[in-house]
Amino acid sequence: MLFGTLAMLSLTLGIVFFVIFHQRKVIRFNEQLTKLEDDKQQILLNASIKFQEEERNRIAADLHDDVGPLLATARLYLNENLINQEPAAQLQSIFSAKQIIDDAIQLIRNISHSMMPPTLKNFGLESAMSDLFQKINGSGTLNASVRFHDYRTRLKIEQELLIFRIIQELVNNIIKHSSAGFIHLTQNANATHSYLRLHHDGQGIVQTEFDRLNHVSTGLGLKNIASRIKVLNGRIFFEIDPSHTYFKVTLEIPKDSTY
Repeated sequence: MLFGTLAMLSLTLGIVFFVIFHQRKVIRFNEQLTKLEDDKQQILLNASIKFQEEERNRIAADLHDDVGPLLATARLYLNENLINQEPAAQLQSIFSAKQIIDDAIQLIRNISHSMMPPTLKNFGLESAMSDLFQKINGSGTLNASVRFHDYRTRLKIEQELLIFRIIQELVNNIIKHSSAGFIHLTQNANATHSYLRLHHDGQGIVQTEFDRLNHVSTGLGLKNIASRIKVLNGRIFFEIDPSHTYFKVTLEIPKDSTY
């Protein structure tokens, strides 16, 4: 009886200690996961901030280097001595200033278009994607095509711009690094989500590689993609076809995003 009681007590204590040890191990593991998730969110936030800062710097440089000198030159033609010039000289100065101002307006328009493509703003994501892929296809470097199936109702313009920039970044990476022969974009939707799938037959990455690159300091382009996906409350999947003949990137975007 005594030995049996001691054995049961030892077994009970062993189970209790095992449960406590296991719980502590689970707690430590969850803490590590939380820290990794926090680190990932910080990386995405830093990438988004860095991207926005680079965009601001680029726009500031364009305005300073291109538009600024043009306006300064136009001001020279329209100085206070203009009124003292002969009529013919006045007309020539005004005409020259007008041409320079027109050039400045065109530059500003180009900068504005780089921020918000006019086709996207006026006609929507489908037209903007078709326009982008037609230009790629027209270059003769690879076969590019687009097919939208269920895009009867446009998303918010902010959502469309984010999706456009994501696809644009993915396409640029494919053109630069994959040696693809074709690239094809499709769009489908159900009641709650819109799906855009990018197929290509070049060299690509799978989900584990994408996740790994988002945890290192390089690969700003991929981090920009991940940060934009997060803003959209969406998901992105990198896959390779079972036949290993092409890669597929899928964007899953909720229709009722609160962005």
